[in-house]
Amino acid sequence: MTAVRAAPPTGVPASVLERYEPVIGIEVHCQLRTASKMFCGCSTDYDGAPPNTHTCPVCLGLPGALPTINRLAVEHVLTTGLAIDATIAATTRWERKNYFYPDLPKGYQISQYAIPLAAAGRLTFGTSGGDVTVGITRAHLEEDTAKLVHATTPDGRKVSLVDFNRSGAPLMEIVTEPDVRSAEAARRYAEELQLLLRAIGVSNADMERGQMRVEANVSLRPRGTEAFGTRVEVKNMNSFRSVERAVNFEIERQAAALDAGQPLVQETRGWDDGRGSTYQMRLKETSEDYRYFPEPDLPPLKVDAVWLDEVRARLAELPTARRSRYTSELGLSAYDAAVIVADPAMSAAFSAVLASDPSLPPKEVANLVAGDYGRAAKEIQERTPDGLVGRSSAAELAELLRRVAAGELSRANAKEVLGEHVRSGEAVSGIVAARGFRQISDASALSDVVDEVLAANPAAVGDYRAGKPQAVGFLVGQVMKATRGQANAGVVQAALRERLDRPAGDA
Repeated sequence: MTAVRAAPPTGVPASVLERYEPVIGIEVHCQLRTASKMFCGCSTDYDGAPPNTHTCPVCLGLPGALPTINRLAVEHVLTTGLAIDATIAATTRWERKNYFYPDLPKGYQISQYAIPLAAAGRLTFGTSGGDVTVGITRAHLEEDTAKLVHATTPDGRKVSLVDFNRSGAPLMEIVTEPDVRSAEAARRYAEELQLLLRAIGVSNADMERGQMRVEANVSLRPRGTEAFGTRVEVKNMNSFRSVERAVNFEIERQAAALDAGQPLVQETRGWDDGRGSTYQMRLKETSEDYRYFPEPDLPPLKVDAVWLDEVRARLAELPTARRSRYTSELGLSAYDAAVIVADPAMSAAFSAVLASDPSLPPKEVANLVAGDYGRAAKEIQERTPDGLVGRSSAAELAELLRRVAAGELSRANAKEVLGEHVRSGEAVSGIVAARGFRQISDASALSDVVDEVLAANPAAVGDYRAGKPQAVGFLVGQVMKATRGQANAGVVQAALRERLDRPAGDA
């Protein structure tokens, strides 16, 4: 599948892109959200646990230990396949992928090669140059490796230790076609895939915790040619920003080598975020090097239509469909819809508040959850059963918006009420009563305060009358401060401008 309306690359000199076309494929490994490992009953809740405390003979690869398939892990890959519109294999099989690293206890990894669970899918996402559709070659299951810990002993020797807690955790690998044409598109693909995986509930996909690992295969070819160039795999990119930076660096590095007549080799390179450059790790293996052969301890895996229909019935609304619904049915802007859908906490709050009071304008609800409520969501880890942050409730958030719309509560005071409600769960009416909040919208009631602020700030008055209209914002802030945020900001601004625009000497 070829990319549709690919975004123009950014961050690379135009002269390079005039001569060469980047060809990029993305491989993503994500840990699946299960309670136990892929082929044994060991807990996957090992984050922060002492090394080698979540292990058994199966995930340690001890002789005679036999694997048992984790059904939920299989269903997570089936769910992903349906979400990316892939073809689901009716029968697949397991293979042994042989390589010898210290973090692989058996000397092989149980994976899928010949027949992946899901194949021929696609993912569409937006970029600065428009929407891009990238073909997804496959999504398959395998087991994760152990983790190497590099340390220095008290006497100064460098050692590598192995923590097997992660060994055998269920891992899904998602591989794209070489459809990506820019570093920006590589980053946006990874961002959209993370959002999708979280929306359908198959993975937390946290890059900082290693739950989602992105690798890019980058090559260049002269503009106008079809043959692929020499492919280089880039690893160790632990953020979306790193993905974009690493791909851009590799495009420039390969272009410089080709211009100098230097041959490129198929290799694996790591990304050094501090130095902003890639470095050689090893020559790249091919599929022949892994000596795949069928796993003798596991039977073929069959996916019947009834099972697949059950998985399909549980599939959550996808991010693309949700963004479309928010714009077409609720009238949100594309920007607002994208911001809300990108954050599961915001999306949960938005849906819950609207369900609590469908008469509320969706735009006002969007402003609330993407603004002050969204900021609270980033600072508070606690969640209610329906996904809201802290101790907040959808009904109380709706009450807050109704009071603002009715002119009973200023936006400044509403922000304060919101913060207290999210922290304590106290009713909005109780917070408003306890703090004596009421919005002052009567211009005559604000007249004395406006006059006092103008008299106390002659410099700002002079700036405004000298042609600096932004000075009125400072004056509005002073009136709001004097009224403890209870003044209607629109009424205050109108009153200030009316006085400031009077001819000099008028009362």
